[in-house]
Amino acid sequence: ESDIAGLILKRPGSQGSAPGEPHHRVRRSTQGPGSPPSARSLPAFGNSTGRSARRVPRSDLRWNREERRTATSRQEELKLTSSTFALTGDSAHNQAMVHWSGQNSSVILMLTKLYDFNLGSVTESSLWRSTDYGTTYEKLNEKVGVKTILSYLYVSPNNKRKIMLLTDPEVESSLLISSDEGATYQKYRLNFYILSLLFHPEQEDWILAYGHDQKLYSSVEFGRRWQLVHERVAPNRFYCLLCSSRLYLFCLEIQYTEPSCFSAVCPVVVAEALYVTCKLQNCTDANKGKPFPGYIDPNSLVVQDEYVFVQVSTGGRPIYYVSSRRDVFTPMKLPKYTLPKDLHVISTDENRVVAAVQEWNQNDTYNLYVSEAGGIYYTLALENVMSSMGPEGNVMIDLYEVAGIKGMFLANKKQNNEVKTYITYNKGRDWRLLQAPSADLRGNRIHCMLPYCSLHLHLQVSANPYTSGNIASRESAPGIIVASGSIGAELTSSNVSMFITSDAGNTWRQIFDEEYSVLYLDQGGALVAIRHTPLPIRHLWLSFDEGRVWNKYSFTSSPLFVDGVLGEPGEETLIMTIFGHVSHRSEWQLVKIDFRSIFNRRCIESDYVPWDLHDQGERCLMGVKRVYRKLKPIARCVMGKTYSVTMISEPCDCTESDFECDYGFERRADGKCTPAFWFLPSSMSRTCTTEHTFLNSTGYRKVVSNNCTRGVMEQFTARRQPCPSRAPRGLHLVTSEGKLTATTASNVTFLVFLEEGDGSKTSITVDFGDGNAFTYSNVSSIEDGIKHIYKNVGIYRVSATAENTLGSETVLLFLHITCQLESIHLSAPFVAVKNKEVNLTAVLSPSQVGTVTYIWWFGNNSEPVITLEGSVAFTFSREGISVVTVQVSGGNTILQDRKTVAVHEYFRSHLLAFSSNLDDHNPDVAEWRLDVSRVIKTSMVQVSSNHLPFDKTFNFHTAENLLPYSCGTELVLSALNQNLVQFTLRPGVQITVYAAHLSAAPLVDTSENHSGSAMLMLLSVVVVGLAVFLIYKFKRKIPGLHVYAAMQDEKEQEMIQSPVSPTDSTPSCKCINPHPRVKFSSDLPTYIDV
Repeated sequence: ESDIAGLILKRPGSQGSAPGEPHHRVRRSTQGPGSPPSARSLPAFGNSTGRSARRVPRSDLRWNREERRTATSRQEELKLTSSTFALTGDSAHNQAMVHWSGQNSSVILMLTKLYDFNLGSVTESSLWRSTDYGTTYEKLNEKVGVKTILSYLYVSPNNKRKIMLLTDPEVESSLLISSDEGATYQKYRLNFYILSLLFHPEQEDWILAYGHDQKLYSSVEFGRRWQLVHERVAPNRFYCLLCSSRLYLFCLEIQYTEPSCFSAVCPVVVAEALYVTCKLQNCTDANKGKPFPGYIDPNSLVVQDEYVFVQVSTGGRPIYYVSSRRDVFTPMKLPKYTLPKDLHVISTDENRVVAAVQEWNQNDTYNLYVSEAGGIYYTLALENVMSSMGPEGNVMIDLYEVAGIKGMFLANKKQNNEVKTYITYNKGRDWRLLQAPSADLRGNRIHCMLPYCSLHLHLQVSANPYTSGNIASRESAPGIIVASGSIGAELTSSNVSMFITSDAGNTWRQIFDEEYSVLYLDQGGALVAIRHTPLPIRHLWLSFDEGRVWNKYSFTSSPLFVDGVLGEPGEETLIMTIFGHVSHRSEWQLVKIDFRSIFNRRCIESDYVPWDLHDQGERCLMGVKRVYRKLKPIARCVMGKTYSVTMISEPCDCTESDFECDYGFERRADGKCTPAFWFLPSSMSRTCTTEHTFLNSTGYRKVVSNNCTRGVMEQFTARRQPCPSRAPRGLHLVTSEGKLTATTASNVTFLVFLEEGDGSKTSITVDFGDGNAFTYSNVSSIEDGIKHIYKNVGIYRVSATAENTLGSETVLLFLHITCQLESIHLSAPFVAVKNKEVNLTAVLSPSQVGTVTYIWWFGNNSEPVITLEGSVAFTFSREGISVVTVQVSGGNTILQDRKTVAVHEYFRSHLLAFSSNLDDHNPDVAEWRLDVSRVIKTSMVQVSSNHLPFDKTFNFHTAENLLPYSCGTELVLSALNQNLVQFTLRPGVQITVYAAHLSAAPLVDTSENHSGSAMLMLLSVVVVGLAVFLIYKFKRKIPGLHVYAAMQDEKEQEMIQSPVSPTDSTPSCKCINPHPRVKFSSDLPTYIDV
């Protein structure tokens, strides 16, 4: 993975963290389905620690009896070899990123920057380089560009000589590359912003970059050239792994879909995620693999070692799946009544999964579960382990794995509202409390009796992944653990002291009565302690005998506010750099300390002694007896880089303590494993669905990585037995995408699972519901799924039947096959009568798309009308203009159309026609119809003005733009029948407008029998007097549309008659006969049906 510099420092008062900085490191990795990702960075280079603001110490360090803790008196102050360098000009910088190039290298790089928390960006930066282990530094701003603002420093984990610097994207998007430990740089422009980097596990030049636009890029030239690999990738959910000697990408692909809700308050988009794999250099759609059938929860993909974990939420409850060795996904089997609301993968070491599960009744605690090698079946290891929330929102589990000793863990458990620290030596099979020290610093006896009183430790690692936290251990120093904690009935945050054990937790000693940062020197041969204090300091403490005696040394002449410590890479640290400042406004002060001068000589064989690892006298731990070689406490010598931990192991005979309870079994008070009340041991034979034999559990399983032999091995080990003959049971039928919908002509893959039954002798028959059915001889022959293509739209009843000589079982699935919805047209009248029902129809294209939902919105109504039919009847209760909108939801597609309807008390309509030559010039384009309507309106106004003595206005555009005309309809029709209304369509093309007939005409143009290609409707709206409106609608055929009359004769009369006498309210107009070429119509079509 990527390495974001060796150390990140912050000045006091600089709160928060800049975007992209490493997250708060969990005590154990807690990446898991649904959890926020932790920092994608390598472990610290060497030993390092950082100062954080703590309480003011109660007193100076107290001395033990006779002050034998120091080797000299206070008057003869011991001094360390050190040198100080000030980073001149960086006094305003509040953050620093430091990297020590590597073993046998004297190069240190330091990037200081001023991060503005209000702007959320870096405003200044300086790059420094040392080639003499930190004695002096050179400022490199001119080499990278004086105006260049740098934001991050990355180092290749495979070649520490290769450095990458990122510029601040607010100014420019570029990166600077060095191949000579930062001596020279080449600058490369980017066309995207890098949010995070992921380095190849072996190839030093191969990098993945995640951009701000959810795109993933790859480079095989250490960032000099980039190519797009994948789009819509979830942040921090991409992995680069080797499989069968080929490099593969594992990532979450985010898919955005329209919401499936119809209320006024609805999300704009819905994000779903697909687990996608592909070869990194050929990640095309054709080469993508989708190992998990269907969608998973966003941000739930975790790939660790040989395991892949995903989460799917169904009915508000999460279901967790695991794939081992890239095999098929299987639901993780927790005890039956474990109802998890959160799960985090803690460890996948040594072919076993350790998971932290928060159950339905837990708030600040988690239960620890351990699995067998497949990661499927889980048993409880420890209940109510404490948790907390990190600064980046990640979950912190109070579980600490001790370095250097396999199977040893420490955990803080909440019990009766008290937090206590427990220890295990066999990976959680057995836990016990810690025995408190027998005496304090002064030699006074401590009266602390188990189980009422014990030692409790703070297990937090540092907020900075490159600094030490409350507890520390090293691979090179097995058995030595240093931690802060308290003695009593429970863990407290007050009266915190420092404790050490040199025999792997069997006995503990108090070394300080306040908090210190303790670092390991010379592979653990010496210890360095630096006091936690907000005050400036100039001393540190050294111990050469595993913390029994501490010597006080000065490392600088002037007191320094300590911000952090960086150690030489590797376990053999002998050179350290302390970073600090003399005041809050001063430059960074870098104090290099060389510890080599305090050692007398190199260690020889006689300086070492054997040490037996044990748990309160029991030497057989994890099935073996282990003997380590350790340095004598009195030896003051340098072990050096050639030293390696030597261990001699001898296998032990197996006992019951080497076995934990198997899945479905619980440990009783006498230590025996018996079936839980909900568990049927026979159900473990489910492997018989694909195999001929199964492992019959004895109720026990060997602790993973336990190396015991003989003894009770045969008695407790599961026995392989032939599969019993059994009728099929637990048959499942699903689609590979996890959906119940598909489109025509697409491949639908059906997956069939059988929980119980002899799979080799059970036939499977799948009926696809469209007249096709196939029978398969056994379950194993359809492991990859069954593909089928549906040609027609519809709802199909798909069934699968499993059958053998002892019985059968059938399962059904109803699959909706749809066609892609392309368009929708809302057919509605332009004018409607108040309080009279009208009919609206949505016409789809194509007409057969399967099951769809229609959502109708009327006017300002906040709640829609939802139907499964394409037509709806509605009554408008108010006069005026009303907007009708219909939305159609089919599959993942939502389309809509909108129309306006003019609602009046009464109206009459008159059909208008045009000379047939208009057909020859009608391109059936909406814009053309709008332009022609404007010309018709102008012609109508001109003719009317010549015959009427007052102002008139006509509008042919839309119903909401209708304007009243104060004369009767007959006068307008007279002008139309005298061929007085004409207009010029184009030179030489004259169009005449006719009055078609006098009776009520349809308000929706659906007829196919017009002699002309367009029509107009002349409406008479009666309110108090008579007003005339004109509406246009040029004929446009709509496939599949039919019209029929739905109103009775009395409704027609009621609609045409005016309640006021024409002689009282309108001018006297002569009745006019209709045009001889137009026939009368007595129908009033208002209902539209598809």
